[in-house]
Order: sequence, then C-alpha cells, then structure tokens
Amino acid sequence: MNTGKWKRADFLLLCGMIAVGSLFGLFLLLAENRGTEVRVYVNGEVVNTFSLDEDLQYEICGAHGGVNLLRIEDGKAYIEAASCPDGLCMHMGKIDKNGQSIVCLPNKVTVEIAGGGEAYDVDLAAR
Repeated sequence: MNTGKWKRADFLLLCGMIAVGSLFGLFLLLAENRGTEVRVYVNGEVVNTFSLDEDLQYEICGAHGGVNLLRIEDGKAYIEAASCPDGLCMHMGKIDKNGQSIVCLPNKVTVEIAGGGEAYDVDLAAR
C-alpha cells in the first residue's frame, strides 16, 4: 500500500520520462524544414513568389475585391491586415516551415511556404 511518500524508483522513473520527452521534443524541433520561398495563390493560381530572406510588404488582391496584406519579416511570413469579415487569416500566425500555409477563404487567398526540402505530406488515409 502506498503511503504517499515517493520511493527512489518513482523518482528515477519520473526523471527518465522527463528526459525522454525532452529529447523527443528537441528532435522534433531540429527536424523541421525551414522553407526558402513564399508562394501567393489567388483562387488556386500562383500570382507571386517571394524569398523568405527578403523583408517586404505585398498587397494581395483577392477574389471579389478582397485585400490581404502579406508581410515577410525576419524570415517569417504572415498576414498583417485583411478585408475579410472574420479576419481568421491574421490570427494564423507566422510561418516559415516548408508546407505551412495561411488561408483566407473569403478572399480565396493562400500563402504557402515552399523550398528547403520535402514538405510534410499527408498520410494515405487522409487523402
């Protein structure tokens, strides 16, 4: 029966689990592929491509007159402003890893990171 006191084996097991979890997290962090370019799509077609190494602002003219302001800064891309009613694309965060994307459905705009190795692919079941 456990009296609520930690035994030495419990402590060693906990330390081992923390160490393994930390190593796994570090591996995932180091294994991510940083992309090299940003592709801008409107209505499914590429309208422009930029290097992630170049800081800039670009106004994307989306479908139905919608506008999104793309910003590339410090090797990361994000939507700074958007005319869409929900503004979800502005809250998708900064992206820089190969295969990541930001989507604005009302304006039919997609910003995607490419280059720098293989993108993470979906598995067969998700296709």
